[in-house]
Amino acid sequence: MLSITFVVAILFIAMMTQSISVEKQLSQYQQELEELDNKMTEETERTKEIDDMKEYMETDEYAEEVARDKLGLVKDNEIVFKEQE
Repeated sequence: MLSITFVVAILFIAMMTQSISVEKQLSQYQQELEELDNKMTEETERTKEIDDMKEYMETDEYAEEVARDKLGLVKDNEIVFKEQE
Protein backbone atom coordinates (compact mmCIF):
# COMPACT_ATOMS: atom_id res chain seq x y z
CA MET A 1 0.00 0.00 0.00
CA LEU A 2 2.84 2.34 0.86
CA SER A 3 4.56 1.71 -2.48
CA ILE A 4 1.32 2.46 -4.39
CA THR A 5 0.94 5.74 -2.50
CA PHE A 6 4.55 6.57 -3.26
CA VAL A 7 4.09 5.87 -6.99
CA VAL A 8 0.88 7.92 -7.09
CA ALA A 9 2.64 10.80 -5.30
CA ILE A 10 5.52 10.67 -7.81
CA LEU A 11 3.06 10.67 -10.73
CA PHE A 12 1.15 13.58 -9.17
CA ILE A 13 4.36 15.60 -8.77
CA ALA A 14 5.38 14.81 -12.35
CA MET A 15 1.96 15.92 -13.64
CA MET A 16 2.12 19.17 -11.65
CA THR A 17 5.60 19.91 -12.99
CA GLN A 18 4.43 19.21 -16.53
CA SER A 19 1.35 21.38 -15.96
CA ILE A 20 3.48 24.32 -14.83
CA SER A 21 5.71 23.91 -17.89
CA VAL A 22 2.69 23.85 -20.22
CA GLU A 23 1.24 26.98 -18.54
CA LYS A 24 4.52 28.87 -19.07
CA GLN A 25 4.58 27.81 -22.71
CA LEU A 26 0.95 28.85 -23.14
CA SER A 27 1.74 32.24 -21.62
CA GLN A 28 4.63 32.71 -24.06
CA TYR A 29 2.42 31.75 -27.00
CA GLN A 30 -0.26 34.20 -25.90
CA GLN A 31 2.31 36.98 -25.66
CA GLU A 32 3.60 36.14 -29.15
CA LEU A 33 0.02 36.15 -30.44
CA GLU A 34 -0.56 39.64 -29.00
CA GLU A 35 2.66 40.90 -30.60
CA LEU A 36 1.67 39.43 -33.95
CA ASP A 37 -1.80 41.00 -33.67
CA ASN A 38 -0.17 44.38 -33.02
CA LYS A 39 2.15 43.94 -36.01
CA MET A 40 -0.79 42.94 -38.18
CA THR A 41 -2.71 46.05 -37.11
CA GLU A 42 0.31 48.25 -37.88
CA GLU A 43 0.77 46.65 -41.29
CA THR A 44 -2.93 47.06 -42.07
CA GLU A 45 -2.68 50.77 -41.24
CA ARG A 46 0.48 51.06 -43.34
CA THR A 47 -1.24 49.37 -46.27
CA LYS A 48 -4.14 51.82 -45.98
CA GLU A 49 -1.72 54.76 -45.99
CA ILE A 50 0.00 53.38 -49.09
CA ASP A 51 -3.34 52.89 -50.83
CA ASP A 52 -4.39 56.45 -49.93
CA MET A 53 -1.08 57.80 -51.26
CA LYS A 54 -1.53 55.79 -54.46
CA GLU A 55 -5.00 57.29 -54.96
CA TYR A 56 -3.62 60.80 -54.33
CA MET A 57 -0.79 60.25 -56.81
CA GLU A 58 -3.35 59.47 -59.51
CA THR A 59 -5.08 62.86 -59.12
CA ASP A 60 -4.53 66.01 -61.15
CA GLU A 61 -3.76 67.86 -57.92
CA TYR A 62 -0.68 65.68 -57.36
CA ALA A 63 0.48 66.10 -60.96
CA GLU A 64 0.16 69.87 -60.62
CA GLU A 65 2.02 69.85 -57.30
CA VAL A 66 4.92 67.89 -58.80
CA ALA A 67 5.00 70.14 -61.87
CA ARG A 68 5.20 73.23 -59.66
CA ASP A 69 7.61 71.97 -56.99
CA LYS A 70 10.00 69.78 -58.91
CA LEU A 71 9.82 71.07 -62.44
CA GLY A 72 9.24 74.75 -61.69
CA LEU A 73 6.30 75.02 -64.08
CA VAL A 74 3.60 77.70 -63.73
CA LYS A 75 0.20 78.35 -65.25
CA ASP A 76 -0.15 80.81 -68.15
CA ASN A 77 -1.82 83.54 -66.11
CA GLU A 78 0.53 83.40 -63.09
CA ILE A 79 3.33 85.77 -62.22
CA VAL A 80 6.41 84.27 -60.58
CA PHE A 81 8.32 86.22 -57.94
CA LYS A 82 11.81 85.03 -57.10
CA GLU A 83 13.75 85.91 -53.97
CA GLN A 84 17.11 87.56 -54.42
CA GLU A 85 19.95 85.89 -52.66
